[in-house]
Amino acid sequence: MPDPNFRAGYVGLIGRPNAGKSTLLNRLVGEKIAAVSNKPQTTRHKIQGIVTLPEGQIVFIDTPGVHKPGYLLNRRMMAAVHDAILSVDLLVLMRDASVSTGNGDRFVLDLVKDSGKPAILILNKVDKIKEKTALLPLMDFYSKEFQFAEIIPASALTGYSIDLLMKQIVKHLPQGEPIFSPDEMTDQPVRVLVAEMVREQILATTGEEIPYVTAVVTEKFDEESDPDSVQIYCAIYVERQSQKGIIIGKGGSKLKAIGTEARRSIEALLGRRVYLHLFVKVVAGWRESGRELDEIGVRE
Repeated sequence: MPDPNFRAGYVGLIGRPNAGKSTLLNRLVGEKIAAVSNKPQTTRHKIQGIVTLPEGQIVFIDTPGVHKPGYLLNRRMMAAVHDAILSVDLLVLMRDASVSTGNGDRFVLDLVKDSGKPAILILNKVDKIKEKTALLPLMDFYSKEFQFAEIIPASALTGYSIDLLMKQIVKHLPQGEPIFSPDEMTDQPVRVLVAEMVREQILATTGEEIPYVTAVVTEKFDEESDPDSVQIYCAIYVERQSQKGIIIGKGGSKLKAIGTEARRSIEALLGRRVYLHLFVKVVAGWRESGRELDEIGVRE
């Protein structure tokens, strides 16, 4: 017999780039399902992470960081943010509490105000703040701007206040039966998760410019040749030949390093041996190509 007190619903994680949304999602779900980096605009898809507790089920939607759209890629990313705001039961605004308030923070706050949805504010990265009293002016500012259901100082990196956050989120969800099976963690296909793990290593091993002109597509996923292993083929998109050289590195050293680290993450996810094959494709202007964006999963 269904529990009449059980709660379930969709929760949108929104915030500026690098606020820590993907780090939080991975911690809550308990598996790496979203690429994490200290570089902005890491998340490009709406990624759903599912957390089932005895008292409720939370379906998190991790959205791209709110930013000024330039390329078609960025416009589609921002469209994903607006779609998420419209479709969720509760918003969780993540704010990097270790940096000063800027125009971008005010813009995201306005999105919350205009949404008509209840919202929880997370003041993230408090592990970077020595004196917690420094949070008081920030909490005062946000509480005067909007009536948040909760304001929670937290650290997605260390796990500080995460248990409290989960309880408060469930409390503000509508009563209802689970949306997904209790053993599901995400709605994302394995191919997408694999591509995210490869792209995370590109973000970790390359300079400032390269991550923004790269994308990863899992082109082949062969589980039939050997039941104890899987052969995975991923294409890395770049826009120019010179960028291809940077990704590959001298004697293929950088591409090998990317593949080695990504393979470890993929094996941890799949629980079996992985043979990962990476190759680099030059696709001029892919960030403005609807067809190429459809291919990598950033759709309208």
